[in-house]
Amino acid sequence: MTTRISETAEVTGVLDRAAGLDQAGGDERLKNIIRQITGDLCRTIERFDVTPTEFWTAVDYLSRVGMNHEMGLLVPGLGLEHFMDVMMDEQERKAGLTGGTPRTIEGPLWIADAPLVESGEARLDQDPEQGEVLFVDGTVRDTDGKPVADAVVDVWHANTKGGYSHFDPSQSPYNLRRRMKTDAEGRYGFRSIVPSGYGVPPDGPTNQLLAAVGRHGQRPAHIHFFVEASGYRKLTTQINLAGDAYLHDDFAFGTRDGLISEAVQHADAEEIRARGLNEPFSTLSFDFVLLRDVADVPETVVVRQHAPAAAA
Repeated sequence: MTTRISETAEVTGVLDRAAGLDQAGGDERLKNIIRQITGDLCRTIERFDVTPTEFWTAVDYLSRVGMNHEMGLLVPGLGLEHFMDVMMDEQERKAGLTGGTPRTIEGPLWIADAPLVESGEARLDQDPEQGEVLFVDGTVRDTDGKPVADAVVDVWHANTKGGYSHFDPSQSPYNLRRRMKTDAEGRYGFRSIVPSGYGVPPDGPTNQLLAAVGRHGQRPAHIHFFVEASGYRKLTTQINLAGDAYLHDDFAFGTRDGLISEAVQHADAEEIRARGLNEPFSTLSFDFVLLRDVADVPETVVVRQHAPAAAA
């Protein structure tokens, strides 16, 4: 039986040395991770007979992804961010933690330090944009049904054109971004506009790869949330608006059972006047269930690079 090139002593010896396995110092866990990745990559190159030109084209591609700041799009587009969620789900299940609101991807568009406002009086739509008014409310509770008071609900979403403030220069800083605390009954609420879905930059490297494998780069309409409270595990999730054409065809694999909610439109004249409006509006109710914080389960506070809030 012919020995694979990637398994020869010459190659494995080089990979061991490249990962620092022949050295006493350094981080042992990191060494083994690097060794696994490089070994898997060499086996892939061999299996598909990857040419040097193809190899360096891939290296150049990853460089362009970085230069275009699209790694936060490529990772969910390849299903890797969703995999991290599924793995955390399983770790919690094994620890006996069940019954919480499903988590889903954060995405690359959160900005720190959104204004902290009073729940119920929070208005996210600060720019003069023509969009259907949307009132969102609900409660935050634990798995026993107990309301969670003083939970911080951090919400952000796109405008009607699929753009996010800070990244979209036409919007003012922190438009469609707010934080609010739940009241003594665990209730939260805010006024905004019905968001639109969005697509990856059409001329960017992420879309180039998606097109090469016959995929699109569209996301359905959604509203992002962080929900945090003392003694509970941080929840990263989003509400997916029912009826969107891409609801179950999200390029980032962010749609999960339990996160789909329908925005109900109200066209009754008396209801419209009672809200102080002149046009039909929509309402959406969604309750969040938090899991208790426990030891020996990987924490849900994710440390990752974000766009600087100071520039917003």
